[in-house]
Amino acid sequence: MFNTNLPTLNELPTSRQLLRSTVVAVAVAAALLVTVVMPSEYAIDPTGAGRVLGLTQMGEIKKTLADEAAADAAVQPAAAPVSEAPAPQEQVATAPVAEPVAEPQPDLKSDEMTVTLKPGEATEIKLEMLTKARVSYEWTTNGVPVNHDTHGEPYNGPKGYYHSYSKAKQINADKGEFTAIFDGTHGWFWRNRSNSDVTITLRTKGEYLSIKRVI
Repeated sequence: MFNTNLPTLNELPTSRQLLRSTVVAVAVAAALLVTVVMPSEYAIDPTGAGRVLGLTQMGEIKKTLADEAAADAAVQPAAAPVSEAPAPQEQVATAPVAEPVAEPQPDLKSDEMTVTLKPGEATEIKLEMLTKARVSYEWTTNGVPVNHDTHGEPYNGPKGYYHSYSKAKQINADKGEFTAIFDGTHGWFWRNRSNSDVTITLRTKGEYLSIKRVI
């Protein structure tokens, strides 16, 4: 560390000197304010020195620009708020729904057929029917009993294959209803095991395409 000597009283400025320095500083500041600051910033030039120095013109330009900016701000319409357009919704392509196509249904038919069998003879009457078609039937004999089998055979089915709906031996009448379980021929087989002729009468009503005697 260095030791410094404190100044003596003779080296300190006197009160008069301080006052004079203060007055000089205020005077210089006031002169700068009047001759430089006021002309260049506010275009106010009480002494005329600012115009000589070109500072007043600078202040006038600043003032003009400020006035124009204020005028523009006064007449500028408030900006309307910008609303965001809704995002376009994605269009999902959907396949057209196909209308259900109704399957053609056969017309309701009704028929009556009569056959006569000699002793030992057999016969068969068949209906052509589609799957789920229904038919009601009734057959009777002239009193002589017969053996019967009500069954169905599919189109182009395996050889010897058939589906039996009902069968019985030595009866002289039967009635009922059945529903075809496949496309094909459906009907009745009778055999006369008696020693007398037998006459069979068959009545049918339902959703079949045709009726015919096979044998």
